[in-house]
Amino acid sequence: MPQSHLSPEPSAEPAESLQDIIEDHRLDAAQEWLETYPPYVIADELARIDAVDAGVAFRLLDKDRALAVFEELEPVDQQQILEGLRNRSFLDLVEGMDPDDRARMLKEAPAKVVKRVLAGLSAHERRMTSALLGYPEGSVGRYMTPEVVALPQDLTVEQALRAVRAKGADAETVYTLPVVDSGRRLTGIVELRELVLNSPDMMVSELVVTEPASAYATDSAESAARLMRETNDLNLPVVDSEDRLVGLFTIDDAVEVIEAADTEDVARQAGAAPWAGHYMAASVWQLARYRALWLCLLLVAATLTVGVTRAFEATLEQVAALALFIPMLIGAGGNAGAQAATACVRALAVGEVRGSDLLKVIWRECRVGLVLGSLLAMLGLVVGTLVVSAKIALVVGVTLVLICGWAATIGGTMPLLAKRLRIDPAVVSAPMVTTLVDATGLVIYFLSAKAVLSI
Repeated sequence: MPQSHLSPEPSAEPAESLQDIIEDHRLDAAQEWLETYPPYVIADELARIDAVDAGVAFRLLDKDRALAVFEELEPVDQQQILEGLRNRSFLDLVEGMDPDDRARMLKEAPAKVVKRVLAGLSAHERRMTSALLGYPEGSVGRYMTPEVVALPQDLTVEQALRAVRAKGADAETVYTLPVVDSGRRLTGIVELRELVLNSPDMMVSELVVTEPASAYATDSAESAARLMRETNDLNLPVVDSEDRLVGLFTIDDAVEVIEAADTEDVARQAGAAPWAGHYMAASVWQLARYRALWLCLLLVAATLTVGVTRAFEATLEQVAALALFIPMLIGAGGNAGAQAATACVRALAVGEVRGSDLLKVIWRECRVGLVLGSLLAMLGLVVGTLVVSAKIALVVGVTLVLICGWAATIGGTMPLLAKRLRIDPAVVSAPMVTTLVDATGLVIYFLSAKAVLSI
C-alpha cells in the first residue's frame, strides 16, 4: 500500500469540494481538482460522496493514479467504486493492487465478487491472494505482504544488493530484508541501509540482527501492530508454525490496524456499534441503526435506577430534600467510573495492564476514587450547607466519598474481567459502568442518609 506524504498545500482542506464540482457537471474542473491533490486527499473526498458521483470522479483518473487512490480507500468504499466499473477496468484495477490490500477488500465483498476477482487474476496473483484469504479473519496473515525479498544467509553484501536489484521491483518494501536458511526458516533480518553502507566483500551474516521481533501468521493483527509500535520496527517478519518466512507486516498496514481497533473501541465506549466507511457518507438511518441497539439495552439497564428509587420511596418522603442531590451524585459517580474504565481499557490495549494485575488495579482505583471523592465531598459539604442544611450536606459528603471509591473500583475492574471472559473490554466500559454505578450509587446514597439522619 502506498504511504501518504504530507505537503503543506494539498493537505489542507480543499477550497471547493469534489462533490459540488461533479454535481455541477463541470468535468474539466473535476479533472483539474483530481490532478491538484494527492491520492489520500482524493480518497477521503471520494469516501464522503455518494456512489454515483464517486464513480464519475474515479473514471477521470489515469490508471496509475487510480490505483494509488483506490488503495487508500477503505474496503467498503472500494466495493462501491468496483460496482461502477466495466469488466476490463475492474480486472486491471484489482490485478494492480498489492495482495494484502486485495485480500482485505475481498473480505468485505459478496461471494460472487470474490469469485469474479479471483477468476480474473493472473495465476501468480491468484495464488498469493488465495493464500492470504486462507488465514483467519483479523490475523496478521490477512494484512502481511507475501512479496518479500528474502536473502540467504551465506551471501556477501555485493551479492545481496544484486539480489535486491533483481527482485526488489516486485516487492512491496526492501527496507527490511529477512535472512533465511536453506529451509526458508527465518534466522534474522538486515536493513538495506546496512548493505549500502558496508563493504561489498562483507558477509551478510556479519550484519544480520538475530532473533528479531516477529509474529506468527495466525496471530492477531492488532497485537502484531502494537508490537511494532513498542519495538519501533518499520516491518515485522511473519512466519508459519514451523518458523518459515511467509511475509512482512509493514508499518502502513500496522497503522491502519491500530486506527481501526481504536475506532472500534471509541465507538463501543460511547455505547454504539462500530461502522465501516466514512462518517460523512453514512446516512442518518445508518448512524441511528448503529446506535439504537445499545441505547435500548442501556435504557433497559437504567430501569435498575427506577427500581432503587422506588424501593427507597419512604426515605424520600421523610426527607424530600434528598431528591435535590440525586442528579449530582449519580453524575459524579458515573463520571468517576467512566474515567477509570477508559483508563483501564487504554492500558489493556497498549499492554500496560494484564489480566493478572486485577487485584493491583482494584486496590489502585479504589484509592484513586476515595481521593477524588474526598475532594468532591469538600465542595459538596459547602453546597449542601448553603442550599439545605448541615446534616444533608454531611450525607452528600459521605456519599461522594463512598460512591467515587466504588465507581472507580468498578470502572477499573470490569474491563479486566471482560478480558478474562474473552469479551471486548470496550463493550463493558463507560456506558455500562455508568448505568451500573447509577443504580448502586443510589443505594449508597439512601443507606448513608438512613445512617446519618437516623430515619
